[in-house]
Amino acid sequence: MASHVLTHWNAEDAAFWEREGRAIASRNLWISIPALMIAFAVWMVWSAVVVHLPGIGFKFTTRELFWLAALPSLCGATLRIFYSFMVPLFGGRRWTAISTALLLLPAVGIGYAVRDPNTSYSTLVVLALLCGLGGGNFASSMANINFFFPNAQKGTALGLNAGLGNLGVSLVQFVVPAVITAGMFGALGGDPQTWTRGTEVRQMWLQNAGFVWVPFISVCALAAWFGMNDLPTAKVPFSEQTAIFRRKHNWIMCALYLGTFGSFIGYSAGFPLLIQSQFPHANALSYAWLGPLVGALIRPLGGWLADKLGGARVTLWNFVVMAAGVLGVLAFLPHGGQGGSFFGFLAVFMLLFATSGIGNGSTFRMIPAMFMNERLRAAAGDGPGAEERVVREANRASAAALGLVSAIGAYGGFFIPMSYGMSISMSGAPHSALAAFLVFYIGCVATTWWYYARSRAPMPC
Repeated sequence: MASHVLTHWNAEDAAFWEREGRAIASRNLWISIPALMIAFAVWMVWSAVVVHLPGIGFKFTTRELFWLAALPSLCGATLRIFYSFMVPLFGGRRWTAISTALLLLPAVGIGYAVRDPNTSYSTLVVLALLCGLGGGNFASSMANINFFFPNAQKGTALGLNAGLGNLGVSLVQFVVPAVITAGMFGALGGDPQTWTRGTEVRQMWLQNAGFVWVPFISVCALAAWFGMNDLPTAKVPFSEQTAIFRRKHNWIMCALYLGTFGSFIGYSAGFPLLIQSQFPHANALSYAWLGPLVGALIRPLGGWLADKLGGARVTLWNFVVMAAGVLGVLAFLPHGGQGGSFFGFLAVFMLLFATSGIGNGSTFRMIPAMFMNERLRAAAGDGPGAEERVVREANRASAAALGLVSAIGAYGGFFIPMSYGMSISMSGAPHSALAAFLVFYIGCVATTWWYYARSRAPMPC
């Protein structure tokens, strides 16, 4: 497969980029996007499965079901730390193909496990953890795409990869309810289960929630193996990659990305429950898909705006709007079980999802710009021959940082629903959790302004 290894790559060379670089980078991007979308779908599929387990005969407590839904987020966030090192070690093409193919494990495993209500809880825990493989893919996918594009276009490229990849969260909410209503796979899929709730009884093929992804995973893995490229410039010594843990700005960006992507994935996970608990007259499942869809579709806009206006400026004002959005949610929620406006609540939450998407794109644009500026400062006076070295070093540093930042941000998928649950259990309402989010967003505004957006910021980007 030597033909898949590009012996020369310099995306910052305008002539090279126009001659052949753009076409190669675009091909790798458009293979990466559906692979990442399927990864997000597998990551979130367990949350769509677990709600049906009691109806088909699984005897688990509410707490056990909650942990099954939460474990993929915990596992996926942790795996992102390790996945961020994989592209330099294995190559972007190889690792995209391998990591995508690994998704067959939870997809097939869920398909077989849910057919038998006597399947042990420990088996389902393992499958929930395996779903975290899909969450890990984000770190390596973003690190890989970062190497292919020139600095001026990284925001748009990373925004497209992540934003369209994030659509997998909405995709799974559309697909699973549809595919479990019919025996799509005939004898291969197995017999239906009898689902009951109260006096309602119907046939369900819950195994299809896992099996339906198998052909798409296979196609994406093969497309990555035969259609993508490995870049020798992406090879980085492991010791150089671990330097990310010693850089202050990496950890600052982790906090900012927790505020953007952590909000997106956390709000996505907790939105149906929040609707159900605060507005019981509304059909939560009829609206739950809207937020993730808005946040995913608008993420490329955040990258594009950051390319045009600067990542720090877009991120700063984005957090201002997010703080205002939380105040709006608090205003439209019922107080003491009285009042409230569901459609006002829904509209403001759509704003929160939109700003979480824009912030996802702008914060990911800040990281490569930050490292490029840092390396250019260090190389000042080294002569014209230093440009290619500077670009290579900046790409390596930002690729490793993107992985760590995405890992920390993904923990929002666990903390936000947990915060809702703790607040509701202690006070009967989610107001305390939302107040904590408000304080956090205000802190993100101050941090972004001080370190990155003010006129004398130590690291403008």
